[in-house]
Formats: sequence, structure tokens, C-alpha cells
Amino acid sequence: MDFAFTEEQDAIRALAAEILGAEMTAERLKVAEREAAWLDASLWKKLADANLLGVAVPEQYGGMGMGFLELCVLLEELGRAVAPGPWLATLVHGALPLAEFGSDEQRQAWLPRVASGAAKLAAALEDAGSAESAPPAARARRDGAGLVLDGAKRAVPGAGGADLLLVPASDERGVGIYLVDPKAAGVSLAACVTSAGEPLFDVTLAGVGVGAEARLGGADADGAAILRWLRPRALTAVAALQAGVSARALRITADYVKERVQFGVPIGSFQGVQHRVADGFIDLEAMRWTLWQAAWRIADGLPAERAAEVAKFWAAEGGSRIANASLHLHGGLGSDVDYPIHRYFLWSKALELHGGGASATLARLGAELARTGPGEIR
Repeated sequence: MDFAFTEEQDAIRALAAEILGAEMTAERLKVAEREAAWLDASLWKKLADANLLGVAVPEQYGGMGMGFLELCVLLEELGRAVAPGPWLATLVHGALPLAEFGSDEQRQAWLPRVASGAAKLAAALEDAGSAESAPPAARARRDGAGLVLDGAKRAVPGAGGADLLLVPASDERGVGIYLVDPKAAGVSLAACVTSAGEPLFDVTLAGVGVGAEARLGGADADGAAILRWLRPRALTAVAALQAGVSARALRITADYVKERVQFGVPIGSFQGVQHRVADGFIDLEAMRWTLWQAAWRIADGLPAERAAEVAKFWAAEGGSRIANASLHLHGGLGSDVDYPIHRYFLWSKALELHGGGASATLARLGAELARTGPGEIR
């Protein structure tokens, strides 16, 4: 069994790292974090020009035509650089289901624009009126030849700058996912900013009219099945970002404890400090192994629901421990918002809770194991 990345995957990693290293200076990061769009527009254009935004977009729509593994390689590098932007919203929540389930017209309308950087997408996956795994409380009712959407969604990343919203709603066929213009009449957005600075939006739909052709995949598409397909990909993508954040945080910390002198010696020579850094490395390795197992299963079309939950658990649990240790080992410097470790801590805590924290993830995984048994290990 070969666990090495391919030459193409290594090339994507190297290209992304080169662009991010050149573009995401400390000054540019601070400016981007304060932008309403939470994005450095020049970085977005550079990644689009290198076709990295289209890494998982089929070639006939202007992308690289690669797969989910390559997308996770890019996301890990974006996490390593803590580069603000709607990466999950556009490249995962929006472009992946469009590429897999969209009609020819829907794909042609949006995927080339995603690959070129001309369009940003978002998906309103969390319904404000229904429990997790329950059908959306948001409704799509027929109105003449079209439909009208009503409902509320919460904590939608990337909605403020999106050119298109994917909105799950219950309808007469079960569940559909509808392509909605966020500037359409009846759509309102209210922003809340996370501790990491990312704006998340509560989206209200009040009599929003859409055409019948706005249903993702056409009239017969099963929106509930699309959401089940998307969930492991969304969780694994979070784990990829977190792996990059944690790897860089641990590297910054290891370099710091080798240089910070106390009692006449570097504090990295203290056994207690060495244990904290070593424990962080063990957590990071667990995050990486579970991440790439889930990404590989998804890329090869294998069942990946459990693997994605395991990867998300380690992203939350291991990521939290690395973030806390990194901040602690920096002492008072860890609370300085001008020093980079503070930014990595905030990103890690936000990603820890994105899609559910460690306890919630374990509860989901335990319920699934209790319902179906351990199953075959493949």
C-alpha cells in the first residue's frame, strides 16, 4: 500500500504554498480580516489565475478536473496560512454538489465562474427551525409555474459575498436544494462575527420566488440524498483546514520554545515543555491519518460517513489540545493579538466547533455504531 502523495498532488501543495507565502503577509492578513468580505481579493485572483479554485471542477467547465483529495491538499495549505476566505462555502458546500448533481445548464452557468474566480457560492445547510438530520423546516411551495421559498437558515458562511445560495427546503417531492440569488426580493441576511473574525449569516427567506429550473439536479433530484452525500465531504474539508492550522501552530511553538530563554536555558529543554510539544505532535499525526483516510475513501467512492466523523473528531479534539498548548507555551505572548499564534488559536477553536465539537461528533458516531454495528473494516 502506497501512502505517498502523487506528483500532481505535491505540485498543487507546492504551488499553493508558494502563492500563499508570497501573498499572505502579516499586514495583508490583518487587512483581510477586517474586510466585510473576510477575504483578500488579490489572493483570490492569484489562486484563480493558477486554476487552484478549480482544482475539483471538471475540465469541461474550466477546472483542473482533479478530485477531492487534491481539494483537501489545497485546503490544508489554506489552513496553514490562516488565509481568510469563503473556501468551504464556495469550493466545498457550493461547487462540489453543483459538479456532482447539477444539470448541464446549472453546471455551465456556475462552475466556469467558480474556477475563474468570478463567482462565490454558499450553502445554507443549517435550518433554524428543524433538528439535525430532520427535514428542513424551510418550505418550497408551488406558485404557478415556479415556487416560493419561506424559512430561516442560520450560521451560513460566505453568504454575504456569495453570488449564489444553495438552499435546502422541504417540498411536495420531499427535500429539494434550490439555487437562490442572495440579492433576490425576500432574502435578508444578518451577520454575526465569530471570534476568528469570520462573518456567519442568518438568512431569512420570505416569499422568495424561484423558477422550477432552480432545483439542483432537476425536478426528480433527491435533495436529502444530496445532503447525505455532502456531509462527509464537508466534515473532511473542515479536518483538512484544521490539520493545516494545527501543523503551523505546532511549528511556530516548537521554534519559539527553542529560542525563549528562562533560567539561562531555552524553555524547550524543560521536560514539561517537551511533553506538551510531543503530545501535540501525536495529536497532529492522528489528525493527519484520519483526515487522509477519510479523503481517500471519498475520492475512491467508498463509504466514508464514519471515517469523516472520526476525522472531524480528531480535528476538534486534537486541534483543541494543540491550540491550547501552543498558546500556553507562549506565556504572556500568546495573548498578544499582533503575534501570529493568537490567530492560529482563534482559527482552531472556530474549526473545532464547525460541524459539531468533539462530544457532539462522538455522540453521532456512537449512535451510528449502536444502530448498525461496527461493520467491516476496509
